Amino acid sequence: MEQPRIRLGNDDVWLELARTGTDSWQITADWCSWLTADFTADLRVAEVVDFVARMLSRLRAPSDVRFSAAVTPGRTNPLTLKAEPVGNGFAFSARLTPNGDDDARHLQMEIDPIATVELRETFSALHAVLMA
Repeated sequence: MEQPRIRLGNDDVWLELARTGTDSWQITADWCSWLTADFTADLRVAEVVDFVARMLSRLRAPSDVRFSAAVTPGRTNPLTLKAEPVGNGFAFSARLTPNGDDDARHLQMEIDPIATVELRETFSALHAVLMA
């Protein structure tokens, strides 16, 4: 069985969160093959389920409101998504922090707008797999 994962972006700029073990997730990002990040994060399934549920809650709200969601609260957070409404979707600013909330070593990148309907489907699919 394939491990749960979510991928946001397109062929040039993308971000992926993929489960690799019981409490192990791989976070990978690529910006035009010029800037990349690839690291493992220790996350409980409950933390990822909560993150996905918060994203879905915000994506079901009116789409003209910006929002932000971190995978985990506190100093061990490996990923934060900031969503900016654009047309019928959201553009994202992703902040990846392999060492937790580290201001010295992090990657910040922007992901072009993705339609809200597509985002809801993507996050709903991950939520369903995690809850199965």
